[in-house]
Amino acid sequence: MMDMTWLTILLAGASCFALGYIVGVRRPGCLSLLARRGNSESIVSGKKKNSLKAPLEIEKLADILEDYKMVLVVRNDLKMGKGKIAAQCSHATLGLYKKLMNRAPKSLKRWEMCGQVKVVVKVESQDDMLNFQERAKSVNLPTHITIDAGRTQIAPNSRTVMAILGPADMVDDVTGGLKLM
Repeated sequence: MMDMTWLTILLAGASCFALGYIVGVRRPGCLSLLARRGNSESIVSGKKKNSLKAPLEIEKLADILEDYKMVLVVRNDLKMGKGKIAAQCSHATLGLYKKLMNRAPKSLKRWEMCGQVKVVVKVESQDDMLNFQERAKSVNLPTHITIDAGRTQIAPNSRTVMAILGPADMVDDVTGGLKLM
């Protein structure tokens, strides 16, 4: 009886090893991608591209300021439906998050610790949105503007939503006068 248990364990282990070997041989790129993930360079179109960028200014503020928030500025003139607005806000949130992941991780952590506060406001035109982006940049707040592909409700390449993240007081200085959606 004891010999059968050891034999079963041995066969199960050998099967797992063989399966791992087969997957590794058929998909060798998967293993090398995992090994290279920590590398500071990435290859785009056969050329090396340096993916390390300088930390953003708000990264310094994450150590001393507690309340962080994200404001999503939606263009009201596009007359997007509720679902479209929700999707575009999601794109803007994710776009800014990805931008800050490497360049301002402390700021993202602070925002997450604050409950990932998000406020949605509206502007009446693309020019208004771009003006608010300039105001945000002038005080070193990061932004991301989502540009729609134009497959459903609106024209291609329309700027739909801008996301801004930073200390709540600074973000309010930029967007505090805007009306909620």
